[in-house]
Amino acid sequence: MGLLLWLVVTLVGFALAFVAKSAVVLGLGLLLALVGLLGLVLAMAAARVSASARPETSMASVDDLGALRNRAPPTTFRTPPAPERSGDAGPTA
Repeated sequence: MGLLLWLVVTLVGFALAFVAKSAVVLGLGLLLALVGLLGLVLAMAAARVSASARPETSMASVDDLGALRNRAPPTTFRTPPAPERSGDAGPTA
């Protein structure tokens, strides 16, 4: 429905600019057409994003995430010590 609305706004703006007899009507028509084009592009992007988005029913709830966090064993990450480089004693006087 959003795509159709913005398409109609764009077409009405261009039609108004095409049949305009004064500069004010021409400017309003072009402004309406540009706003309609911007809305049309954003509506197309929103439709594409929502088409590939996961439904909310498949997402984990806060309770499920808390249960998973409590069930997992605690992990500790240890970084290995940095190797010592020989011959790098710095500047000598």
